[in-house]
Amino acid sequence: MIELVFATNNKNKLQEVSSVLAGKIRLSSLSDIGCYDDIPETGHTFHENASQKSRYVVDHFQKNCFADDSGLEVEALNNEPGVYSARYSGSRDMEENMTLLLKNLEGASSRKASFVTVISLVLDGKEYFFEGRVSGQIIERKRGSKGFGYDPLFVPEGYDKTFAEMDEEEKNAISHRAIAVKKLVDFLLSL
Repeated sequence: MIELVFATNNKNKLQEVSSVLAGKIRLSSLSDIGCYDDIPETGHTFHENASQKSRYVVDHFQKNCFADDSGLEVEALNNEPGVYSARYSGSRDMEENMTLLLKNLEGASSRKASFVTVISLVLDGKEYFFEGRVSGQIIERKRGSKGFGYDPLFVPEGYDKTFAEMDEEEKNAISHRAIAVKKLVDFLLSL
């Protein structure tokens, strides 16, 4: 069985990815390997940030690793918040981030948006990238209590409920992270 570090301590992300992996890969978190560092994310793209995180773990802990960077791109806002999704309002408070997003979208004719995940896998010194994207709309007020981040505002194409109204299984079948993780798993199982 392949052993990998997932460069996160975000329990929501760990749960989401673990459920997609379904026991095919032995997964460790940053805390599992004793990494409590604040890993820098100074890139200007999802690819740069994901790569920065996975390479940090490889360089400092000598473990095969994958890391993701994810965010929300809103067409009417020139793809903001993008790589700044987690700190869009200047803080990591998601209520503040969602409030600012809705304020910035007031009067916008289009509310098209996409959730994007890019995974960087560094395996035995080589780096590979996997991307997942799901398109949808930003609604005018929050709905649902499940999920995390911008989930209460995002309705994926072909659905009438937000990510925050979906159960874990339903969301994982279509989410940007699940799409990217499936590509990662398919790649690992093909080795």
